[in-house]
Amino acid sequence: MKVIRKISELRSELTIHRKAGSRVGLVPTMGYFHEGHLSLMDVARKDSDIVVVSLFVNPTQFGPNEDLVKYPRDFERDERLAKERGADIIFYPDSREMYPDPFLTYVITEKLSGVLCGESRPIHFRGVTTIVAKLFNIIQPDVAVFGRKDAQQAIIIKKMVADLNFPVEIIVAPIIREADGLAMSSRNTYLSSEERKQAPIIYRALQKATEMVQRGELNAGCVERSIRQQIETAPLARIEYIEIVNEKNLEPVKTIDPGTFVAVAVWFGKTRLIDNVVLIDLDR
Repeated sequence: MKVIRKISELRSELTIHRKAGSRVGLVPTMGYFHEGHLSLMDVARKDSDIVVVSLFVNPTQFGPNEDLVKYPRDFERDERLAKERGADIIFYPDSREMYPDPFLTYVITEKLSGVLCGESRPIHFRGVTTIVAKLFNIIQPDVAVFGRKDAQQAIIIKKMVADLNFPVEIIVAPIIREADGLAMSSRNTYLSSEERKQAPIIYRALQKATEMVQRGELNAGCVERSIRQQIETAPLARIEYIEIVNEKNLEPVKTIDPGTFVAVAVWFGKTRLIDNVVLIDLDR
């Protein structure tokens, strides 16, 4: 496995692989790997000849009062885990490499970026789409793998790819959870022991919502109230939003039908956790 820090070096390396007919897969990350990240590498490995894992804590997707400085980092551990999982290249640039000064150009996906997490994090998705567009231009992957935990992000990336004609296939891999159901996240390390104990209430509430729909409850308001009531039983939980929305356009729905999912953001102390479940799959 190679660690590459410069854009020019990465492009030269990938040119060699492309001339040999290799299919290139990309897993964009901000590092501090857990099993969720590693599962994305597994998916890319199955669909690619060369797996590139980008590792870059992207400053443009953090707001002024967010956790850019304290975001967990451990490159040596990440390097070891990526190598064990079969990655071929880690792209590990610094901010100066990715954002030459002055940096004045951003990619914005209208409408989809202003709802759900975008309401409280108004610049977040502008930073996400910009860095992903840059990675697509630098690496020119045939396929890129994202996680379902960040469902809004995946939907926005798919729309950006369609609107800007990026020749890349987007794969969205399933959420990987802890044994008690908590969605894996690098930010879980911020939780105190008591917060960590209470945090699985999020998934239990989402599971109950899914069961309600399976039993025939299709009123989105009733399902939302059930989720809210259950999460509020955790004393340390502070709900930011619970939204039941359409998979394609993220618009709220009144009646649950195929393509509907519920997304939540819940604070435990200073830690913001997100999760989601599909209530009725589009294939049904």
